[in-house]
Amino acid sequence: MSDISAVEIEAAREAIAGFLEPTPCLRSRPLEERLGRPLWLKCELFQQTGSFKPRGVLNWLASAADTRLERGLVTVSAGNHGMALAWACGERGIPATVVMPEGASPFKVEACRGYGAEVILHGDIRATWAHANQLVRERGATLVPPYDDPYIIAGQGTVGLELLEQLPELDTLICPVGGGGLISGIGIAIKYARPEVRIVGVEPAGAAALKTAWDAGGPVELEKVQTLAASLGANRAGEHTYAASRRVVDELVTLDEEGIAAGAELLITRGKFYAEPGGAIAVAAIAAGAVSLDGSACAAAVVSGGNMETGELLKLLDKLP
Repeated sequence: MSDISAVEIEAAREAIAGFLEPTPCLRSRPLEERLGRPLWLKCELFQQTGSFKPRGVLNWLASAADTRLERGLVTVSAGNHGMALAWACGERGIPATVVMPEGASPFKVEACRGYGAEVILHGDIRATWAHANQLVRERGATLVPPYDDPYIIAGQGTVGLELLEQLPELDTLICPVGGGGLISGIGIAIKYARPEVRIVGVEPAGAAALKTAWDAGGPVELEKVQTLAASLGANRAGEHTYAASRRVVDELVTLDEEGIAAGAELLITRGKFYAEPGGAIAVAAIAAGAVSLDGSACAAAVVSGGNMETGELLKLLDKLP
């Protein structure tokens, strides 16, 4: 599958339907009072393993020949993708290794191990990629990309299909962006059926991999990644996600650390959604005024993950003015 279309996303929904339930779209009146407008929340933090990531992983596994699985799977992850792969492989008895940066969330490290995966902590995000590729060569294992793969992107696009059914009047969608797999898949699904819907991506200013790629005309490796929103800490946009996002994303904005922290705190305290900073960034961008919803009659924000331990919550609160 060299390109991704709505056909592949529909096929992905069939492939994962027996394993995952759709997530709800909800509203929070106290949150809306603070924002000063209605806002639907697509609650991917309620998905298996606490994020949208199992969608792509399960679709990838459904496409993979047995010969690609027999020597095990290896991936690179700050946590959520690794947890999804560990869970899915644990269900099927497939050996999985997750290579994570040394500063990864202890909560996510232990979750990956709890699902049965081998976890290797190795350097920063650049070093994790080098080590993962080395393991693939040494073991004859198969690398499962965290975002830059057509089957992964198509799986994430099933979020878009659910949104179309849950919110037929949707006119604006705001989505977190790390490597770009989620917004690419959602954008493809939504734009095929409703090309007039405005798709807005939000990245951390300290990990603006997709915005950098847009500005450069193609994926570029970031020299440094530093953000509270660790789940969005990709150091490079993918070839597939760059191409897809240019087709289906209308706007791409970045948000600083204060804005991310304030928005996450708002979503937790007023919205009552225990979202991690990366999962809360779409709401945070609205609260900070980085994304305008003037003229929108039906807007939604994706809350992409909720895997945060108390230590990370305290770090978030320390960022508040």
